[in-house]
Amino acid sequence: MRLINYFPEASITVKKAARDWQEAIDLSMAPLLKQNYVNAQYIDAIKESTLSNGPYYILAPGVAMPHARPEYGALKTGMSLTLLQEGVFFSETNEPVKLLIGLSAADADSHIGAIQALSELLSEDDQLTALLECHTEKQLADIIAHA
Repeated sequence: MRLINYFPEASITVKKAARDWQEAIDLSMAPLLKQNYVNAQYIDAIKESTLSNGPYYILAPGVAMPHARPEYGALKTGMSLTLLQEGVFFSETNEPVKLLIGLSAADADSHIGAIQALSELLSEDDQLTALLECHTEKQLADIIAHA
């Protein structure tokens, strides 16, 4: 399955900023919540886990993939992508995060293909830079569609 197929309609967004990391998680997970990919408990579980374990889902400088275990309320497998024009700090030790990839994995295996495709995309510096420099949802979607 192509990477873009993991993103339901209206799940790729550009936002000006988030007040804090909790709001950044809310913004990134809102499309998945609205389309019943996750329930509200799933989002709470991400926040609780972040408080307990730190931001374990930071993939690269400026990039985070908030997620929780499937049993906490992942209903369907899918992803969202939120670009914050102003980055938000998840901890004092990390750079500000601008790109959030919300992940809902309904089981232990269904998201592996998506993670592999996403890893390939993010491992190419020019692709990551292009994502971070986007200004519109269409620009983001075009990069994901060609991954």
